[in-house]
Amino acid sequence: MSSADLLVWPLLAQIGWTFMLYAWLTVARKRAVDGGRIEYSGFVLGRDEPLEVARITRNLANQFELPVIFYAVVVLFVVRGQASVWDVAAAWVFVAGRIAHTLVQTLTDNVPLRGRVFTINFVALAVLVGHLAWLLATGGR
Repeated sequence: MSSADLLVWPLLAQIGWTFMLYAWLTVARKRAVDGGRIEYSGFVLGRDEPLEVARITRNLANQFELPVIFYAVVVLFVVRGQASVWDVAAAWVFVAGRIAHTLVQTLTDNVPLRGRVFTINFVALAVLVGHLAWLLATGGR
């Protein structure tokens, strides 16, 4: 299996993590309604969500920000068939960082730590984007 093919696994892991967040949010919302902390209508705009639900909601929204660039870059690597083991490693660091970011954002109020964890994701993605740009600029050399 080529390195480009191996890049599909972290991409699928990131998609799986996003699916897991949808399931977690569904369960958290149902528990909040069943516990009498909110009615389903309170989720229309999300302004009155209990904190534990709002944290998941916000993190799920985060999965459609920086990870969108990750998806595009990985697809471009796969289509070009050019990726290195460093790209695969950076992709896994990105996914691990996204998981850590979710845990910090949903389970704590530690915003500075969340920022540091985000930096891990950002740097890993910057490595991928930088390598892809280099490959395009140099004709794949």
